[in-house]
Amino acid sequence: MQETKRYQNLILGFGKAGKTLAGFLAKRGESVALVERSKERYGGTCINVACIPSKSLEYSARLSAAAGGDFAARAVRYRAAIREKRRLTAMLRQKNYEKVKAAGGVILDGEASFVDAHTVRIASESGDSAVQADRIFINTGASPFVPPIPGVKESAHAYTSETMMELEELPKKLVIIGGGYIGLEFASYYTNFGSAVTVVQDTADFIPREDLEIAACVEQSLKERGVVVVKSAKVRGVKDEAGCAALTLETPEGERRLTADAVLIATGRRPELSALQLEKAGVKLTERGAIAVDEKLQTTAEHIWAMGDVAGGLQFTYISLDDFRIVKDTLVGAGERTTQNRGAVPYTVFLDSPLSRVGMTEEEARAKGFEVVVRKLAVAAVPKAQVLKNPVGLLKAIMDAKTDKILGVHLFCPESQEMINVVKMAMDAGITASTLANAVYTHPTMTEAFNDLFA
Repeated sequence: MQETKRYQNLILGFGKAGKTLAGFLAKRGESVALVERSKERYGGTCINVACIPSKSLEYSARLSAAAGGDFAARAVRYRAAIREKRRLTAMLRQKNYEKVKAAGGVILDGEASFVDAHTVRIASESGDSAVQADRIFINTGASPFVPPIPGVKESAHAYTSETMMELEELPKKLVIIGGGYIGLEFASYYTNFGSAVTVVQDTADFIPREDLEIAACVEQSLKERGVVVVKSAKVRGVKDEAGCAALTLETPEGERRLTADAVLIATGRRPELSALQLEKAGVKLTERGAIAVDEKLQTTAEHIWAMGDVAGGLQFTYISLDDFRIVKDTLVGAGERTTQNRGAVPYTVFLDSPLSRVGMTEEEARAKGFEVVVRKLAVAAVPKAQVLKNPVGLLKAIMDAKTDKILGVHLFCPESQEMINVVKMAMDAGITASTLANAVYTHPTMTEAFNDLFA
């Protein structure tokens, strides 16, 4: 092993929090090393295999759907979309690498594992080395979970969300195992590209965490676009035959067989901790297999922090960025930012149209004892939706009848990914529903729907 190097700060993983923290600390004049096991992951999960490439495909898919044509024409556009996705991720990957280097951070290629609480071994192609640090920050992200379905790992036609985006040939038939957000996003993308898509989910309820009315509206929209949803189904096996994959399902109606050119395993992501040997550093895990942290993201080792997906919170890149803000405030600020005071967290499922949400559902609000006021608006009533030729969907708002405060908003409509940020800021600032109802918005926009929704 090479001579042990020492840094003030060691960051494991090139995720959003890690790379941002590396740049910040380096610019302060502190010594910083950032370890990343793959040169294809500079910049983290989001820009390489998740948010950015998937949204690039989502955009290309909508353009392809608008262009129409036969399957052959759509397949050509799909291959072009994959090329564009690769161009985009390569460009962003390089920019992220250069940004950390320019700030003064040292990037170490290799796989990290703890030797003790302050020492990390880095295994690389050139051999093993060791690094010691006063402070260590873990930001290694999450990886797709593949359930133990017989034959699925051996199938040449089975993909995760990461490997699916490298598939160059558009599948005529796609089966997606998992009816969660990732699975539904891919169902929407590939339907727009021209694939016949079937979603297999093991639950009886469709996106059960969402508002019941909104979930029903989303399900109906997908069905009208041709997506088949098979509920309460267990995949008992996957077997390759005659150039395709054959799936055996157990359903309430009995055994069912599906065939597909491609099978997407969309059954969630789990913290990527397999190589770290955290026990040697005194870092404990939660029952769900994430790193146990307090509200300031400190682990059971006082000099080690965990940020992003590994900390077991919401798996969004903007949560990882906010985790950076919390750690930054702990290190050099007032120490007031925590995971408990970051306010309402909005999110968007990039369907066509996108589904965006912040706050409680109607059911959750009533269960918490609120006297609620519910307002709903059909997307067809919004002029901009008609302009966009996409008048499908529903807007729903839940307010506290006593205070007029916004408890939750659910937007299944075009451009909802932008609209929801306005609501998030309003909720954090204590701005009432009446204020949004009486605000002056530009026209024609989707945001002006708030005039009617909150009235």
